[in-house]
Order: sequence, then structure tokens, then C-alpha cells
Amino acid sequence: MGILDMKFFRFIGIKKKPKAPWEKFYRRKHRTIIVPDETIYEYLKRHADKYLDHVAIEYYGTKYTYQELLDQIEKSAKAFKSAGIRKGDVVSILSANTPEALFAFYGLNKIGAVANMLHPLLSENEMKQALKQYSTVMVVAMDVTYSKLKNILNDTEVYQTIIISAKNSMNIFYKLGYSFTQGRKIERPNYSSKVLSWKEFIKNGSKYQKETLRHTKKDFPALILQSGGSTGTPKGIVLSNGNVNAATIQSKIALPDLNKEDVILGIMPIFHGFGLEVSINDAFNVGAKVVLIPLFKANEFDKLLTKYKPSVLVGVPTLFEAMMNNPRIGSIKLDQLKYVITGGDSFHKQKVEKINEFLHQHGAKTNFTQGYGMTEAVAAVSFDLKYASKPGTVGIPWPGTYVQIVKPGTDEEVPYGEAGEICISGPTVMLGYYDNEKETNEALHIHKDGNIWLHSGDIGVMDEEGFITYKQRLKRMIVTSGYNVYPNQIEDVLEKHPVVLNAFVLGVPHPYKVEVPKAYIVLKKGYRENELLKQELLELCQKNLAKYAIPKEWEFRKSLPKTVVGKIDFKKLQEENRKKREENGKGKTL
Repeated sequence: MGILDMKFFRFIGIKKKPKAPWEKFYRRKHRTIIVPDETIYEYLKRHADKYLDHVAIEYYGTKYTYQELLDQIEKSAKAFKSAGIRKGDVVSILSANTPEALFAFYGLNKIGAVANMLHPLLSENEMKQALKQYSTVMVVAMDVTYSKLKNILNDTEVYQTIIISAKNSMNIFYKLGYSFTQGRKIERPNYSSKVLSWKEFIKNGSKYQKETLRHTKKDFPALILQSGGSTGTPKGIVLSNGNVNAATIQSKIALPDLNKEDVILGIMPIFHGFGLEVSINDAFNVGAKVVLIPLFKANEFDKLLTKYKPSVLVGVPTLFEAMMNNPRIGSIKLDQLKYVITGGDSFHKQKVEKINEFLHQHGAKTNFTQGYGMTEAVAAVSFDLKYASKPGTVGIPWPGTYVQIVKPGTDEEVPYGEAGEICISGPTVMLGYYDNEKETNEALHIHKDGNIWLHSGDIGVMDEEGFITYKQRLKRMIVTSGYNVYPNQIEDVLEKHPVVLNAFVLGVPHPYKVEVPKAYIVLKKGYRENELLKQELLELCQKNLAKYAIPKEWEFRKSLPKTVVGKIDFKKLQEENRKKREENGKGKTL
């Protein structure tokens, strides 16, 4: 089934305005937003035209101005049209943060095609399933994927594969260095009429003489991003032009100091909503410079900060942990920083305090700010704004976005101060999941007010001013002997111990309590597990937690598994725990 054959939810505006106590923090003109009937490309072009001589992208010694960015997008659009890509066709992009991947993304949008963003390091079988699932007709992929792609393409609808390389846009010195190091390890593609290099692909497009711009409506599908479903299987989140443009408009209001003089480190991957929207698209639409980083190395963070002097840092918790743990950052000044933003997993309060202390010690005049978001709403839903901030929260909803806290499993709104499921309504809410009506209907509900609400699967609390405190995933909530236990609260207590670097808690089966908390502990460098430490942790919990919330099982580890975007891999820990219980019966107890 093609994407044009599918039925999606369409955002037609808020029918009955929900309660929105946070709106007092916004100027009246910002309380609602008007999303123009434009494509992502048209919106970008309209704004990029103001900054044509400014640098848009810096990548290993090569710089592209906004004029050159638009020129490269046009070349990409011509190449796709010349290759037969039509409105509504799905083209999969498997790439790290490279200029060519961005040229392809915006070029596809210009001609009305749909970009499906995939992780370039998927397994061979995952690639095959993804290409088949989304009826992909063309692939733009990094050369590192070729050894897997060549084995599966004949089993898909893909008729042409375009190969890009990390070295394509590097200057000559970086290119030589790359070729003699990482490049030597990569299998050289067997080029043919079905497998083209990016250079050859663009050359073929130069023959195309017709107009490339295909205007599509704002509610037309533009982008597919990936998410894990309630079943654990991947789902394709279909986002419209209007979804993405609405998020960009919101960011201009929420981040008013972002402008053409800013430098943003593009570390977050473009196959993730947070990376593509906040680090790239938002930056391009104010004329800022994005330094693309295809592979982030924590031990080189100091070099990035010294060389590029970024004014905006956007990342997940592991990025900021790497910043504080890099000993060479000690003498670096960070006084140029305007925004330090995290998404993905939330930080515990004491970690936020430590990061703020670190930033201020290095001259930063800004604070570390947390937001809450999900790919199904493009990226950000709420944010701890400079002019509307409350410690320990993830801020207030972005302008034009509405949030309700409801009793899990229902559409019934709970009182302020009571925990429940976070629900979101507004112009950034997805069209739906690709070819998955069941999961779409589970996520998107029409409430009594007539509005479409996205049920997030996350637990949170809203206070009377509209500030949201994130608890955790609904699936992570532990019910033990009928009591609700929030792992976040336990982790917060455990990380107060001076030698604990990270703590993570999940529920494990119990014969009569149904579930009990199990704590995974990572100690700071130089410390080891011992009986005294175990007793101290237990006493810390006894002092600060209800008896039923004290972990009953403990596991000390050197590290915790992470997802590709740096979140703690909850599902992997669950699976590891299940296997261990089958083999040993139980984990360690104190």
C-alpha cells in the first residue's frame, strides 16, 4: 500500500479550547500559531533567502552558505525527478549527519516525495523489513551500509540505490585522512545503473530542465521517523509538512534569542526527530550555522567546544555526562552559550544542579534546560523557558500545543497535582503510524471536547500554572501489592549517594506482590561494590522511600545499555532480566 492510499488524522484546528493556565507566560499574539499552507522546503526557502551569504553548514573543513544549500537542494530535486521519483513516493535515507543526506531530505520534500529516515547501522534483516514495510522505491544510503544492502535489495521494491560517503563533502585534507583510516575498511560498491554514486546521481539530474517544485498541502505526508510500538515492533511515524513547520514556528517563540549569529553542534542524528528538527531545521530557519558531526566521540568533546565555540548545545543526557566527565574541558570557557537543551530521558534534579554548577564555573550565563517531547509530536512538547522556569519540571507546553493529564486508560482529566498520562493536542501531532491503523487508533483519540489527543504513554503531573513534571513511561510504573511505585523517584534517591554515577530501576516479577523494584547501579570511576556500600544504599532508601518502594533486587554494572540516541535501553534490560531469571531464578538481593 502506498502512502497516498492511506487514511490519516488531519489537524483542522482546536474545536473547543482546553484549559491552558500556562498561556499567561506567552504574549497574546503567541498563544495560538498560524501554520502556513507550505511545504517544509517552501518554508525553509522563504527564510533562507534572508541569509544567502551566511554559512548554513560546516562539515570537516567545507562550508556551504545558504545560497549553496538551496543550490544543492535544487540539484538533488532535479536528480530525483530525473530518476522518476513522483509525488508521494517513499525514498529511504540511511545516513549519519552528512550534507548529502540533508540535500536529499529537502530535495525530496521539494518534489512532493516522502523521506523515510532510517538508522544506517540497522541489521541486514531490519533494513530489509523496513524497506519492504514502507514500500520504498529508492534508497539514499551511506557506503557503510552497502555490504548489507546488496544482499536484500532484490527482495524489495527498490529500483535504484544512491551511495553517499562521509567523505563526499570533506575538504581534501580530511578526505585523504578518512580514506587512509575508516575509508579503507568499507566495502567498495559495485556501481551500475541500479547502484549510483552521489556524484553520478547529481550529474544525471543536471539534464532535467522542468520545474522541480511540487507544492503539496500542509497536511500532506512529508516525513517518516521511527518509533518502538506497544508491541515492541518498530512503527513509522508519519509527519506532515504542517507538523514540521508548526514545530519550527514554536521554536522561534520558545527560543527567541536564536539567530543568524549562532553556531549549533549537529550531534543528534538526523534519523531522530529531536536531531532533525531542533538541531537542523530550527537552526536553518533563523540563519544559524550548523556544524554537522556524523560520529560523536565523547573524548573529543573538548576539541569541538574549542574549535567551533557553539552557542547552542542540543543533546541527550549522555552528551552532557560526557561534557562533565571530559577532564580536558576544565579550562575551556563556555561564556558564549545561549541554550543548553536536553531531550530524551529526563535528568534527576541533582544532576541538573551539577550541570548548572559546571556551566557557571566555566563562565556560562545560561542554565541547563530540560524539555519533554516525543517523535509523534515532531520533537518538543514542553520546555523550561528562560521566562517561564520551575526547577524539577520540564516546563510549560509550547505555544499552540495543549496538554492534558488524564487517568491512564481513559480520557478523564485528573486534577492539578495528580499523576496521570500525558496527552497532547495541537498542530505538531502526527498524522498517524504508517499502515498501522490499530496502533494509530490506540495513540490518537477524539476526546469529549472534539479535539484529537495523542496519548503519550508517559506519566506526568501538571501544576496549577501549567508546569509539567515528567515521571516516566507508563510501562515503567511499578504496581507492587496495589501501590504505584515511580522508578524515577527511587533513582533520584540512589543518585544522591556520592559514589553512584547512574541508577536505573525497573519492575521485576514477584510471586505475590506482582512486581517489585530492581535497581541497576553504575558506580563512579575508582569505586567498587562492597557490603558497606550496599548497606549505605539500603539505608538511604529506607530513609527517603516508602517501604514498598525500596528495591528488593540489586545489580551493580560497569555501564547501562543505551539506545542509538543515548537513552537507557529499557527493553534490553527487561530482556536481560527475563533471561537471567529463567537461568538463575532471581537477581541479587541486599
